[in-house]
Amino acid sequence: MKSEVMRISHELQAQNEKIRENTEKIKVNKNLPYLVSNVIELLDVDPQDTEEDGAVVDLDAQRKGKCAVIKTSTRQTYFLPVIGLVDAEKLKPGDLVGVNKDSYLILETLPAEYDARVKAMEVDERPTEQYSDIGGLDKQIQELIEAVVLPMTHKEKFVNLGIQPPKGVLLYGPPGTGKTLLARACAAQTKSTFLKLAGPQLVQMFIGDGAKLVRDAFALAKEKAPAIIFIDELDAIGTKRFDSEKAGDREVQRTMLELLNQLDLPTIEECSNKWRLHKKNLKTN
Repeated sequence: MKSEVMRISHELQAQNEKIRENTEKIKVNKNLPYLVSNVIELLDVDPQDTEEDGAVVDLDAQRKGKCAVIKTSTRQTYFLPVIGLVDAEKLKPGDLVGVNKDSYLILETLPAEYDARVKAMEVDERPTEQYSDIGGLDKQIQELIEAVVLPMTHKEKFVNLGIQPPKGVLLYGPPGTGKTLLARACAAQTKSTFLKLAGPQLVQMFIGDGAKLVRDAFALAKEKAPAIIFIDELDAIGTKRFDSEKAGDREVQRTMLELLNQLDLPTIEECSNKWRLHKKNLKTN
């Protein structure tokens, strides 16, 4: 009996020592700074067939569970047979993670990263405008309620009736006629985050930069849902297609195509002259 107690005591001491060593290793590995990486793919790996006695065994090949492929901020791609300290079930392709700069083990998930210009588009204070603040636009207010507000506040009724709400609304008219005020009133009634984009801001010098701004804006809106995106001066990027050898014109058309591809959130667009717009913008709205 005494020998059994001593054996258990010795095993407990050894386990505590191992726990202490592992805790120290984790503490060392979690020292900042992390290397920022993106999860490219998660793989289910089955262990290989049992090796013959005396053969060299690859421990990584015998592991069960998920493995990961990551791409670091230094543009290097790594396969991780052991993911690290983050549960594999909490990861998905595209996630931003912090990894150890030596072992590349995933130590922590990082919040989604958005372009600073997109973050500046979010209105800090939620709109407080009321429909009673707008005069002479009763018909337009009713149309906006039916097209934007009701699909957001009574979504289940639209689903039950099989009604597909519009993807967006186009407000057109001369400056100063209340287009922005109408959009802010809709956001106030639905208690939504209000993102205001300006068409000229989406026209960038570098190829693909404008399209990236559009993608980041819609990704931020999805994270802040419910959200309404208001695109001012849409005619700056949504013009009719035309043949041009100028790189600037082609970049504007790339941005417009990305905008059409992203139109899956309640979007209110504004322009002065709708006849200049691409027909797909009119069809979408």
